[in-house]
Amino acid sequence: MKIATYNVNGINGRLDILLRWLKEDKPDVVCLQELKSTSFPQKEIARGGYGAAWHGQKSWNGVAILVRDQEPLVTRRGLPGDPDDSQSRYIEAAVDGIIVGCLYLPNGNPAPGPKFDYKLKWFGRLHSYAADLLDLDIPTVLIGDFNVMPTELDVYKPERWVDDALFRPEVRQAYADLLQQGWTDAIRHLHPDERIYTFWKYWRNSFERDAGLRIDHFLLSPTAAPWLNSASVRKKPRGWPHTSDHAPVVIEIDVPGDANP
Repeated sequence: MKIATYNVNGINGRLDILLRWLKEDKPDVVCLQELKSTSFPQKEIARGGYGAAWHGQKSWNGVAILVRDQEPLVTRRGLPGDPDDSQSRYIEAAVDGIIVGCLYLPNGNPAPGPKFDYKLKWFGRLHSYAADLLDLDIPTVLIGDFNVMPTELDVYKPERWVDDALFRPEVRQAYADLLQQGWTDAIRHLHPDERIYTFWKYWRNSFERDAGLRIDHFLLSPTAAPWLNSASVRKKPRGWPHTSDHAPVVIEIDVPGDANP
């Protein structure tokens, strides 16, 4: 099974980019972030061969799960723990016996400040819910834009980011605490010493210079981690005109035949 995450940075404005990549790469499951819309191009996505579920928000945030040749079975919209939270940052579906959680963790800048406080609180809610998911003992993958560079290996010139909300010690520790629950960081597990980036700013030829960040992650539960076969960044779409500032990231897992109920 080929599972991908892609922060599209506006789905309606970059629908042609998304459809082009889907046609070329043919992932089985795709988690999208930053839809930035309450309207979703369901018909166009369906014509591309994918069923879809989404959780949108006007102008900001928004997440979706696409599944090739079938409809995702939605199990949750919104992260539990704050009934007053109106930001669309989490959607979850069951796909062939696997729980797929698609998330867009808050950016948190400027830090310190209210946005950073919200980020840490959201991270705390994610910790609690991730522990609940592990208790289910069902193969699970938490996927998306975490807005965290976990280590200095995950950022070009880390000394320039020490005060940024994506790299502050509190955020890096929150990510480490998540891994301590038993989750496996797919890319770092398979590529422990390699500089791998998933995001490049639009300015100063960041992509051409490979001056990037690794902020898009796959966390696999202990029941899913043994299935991990490969993990890679699809850099080609990042070089297309009018594209997102993120690249798609893809893992492949070998799901046992008896994993599906």
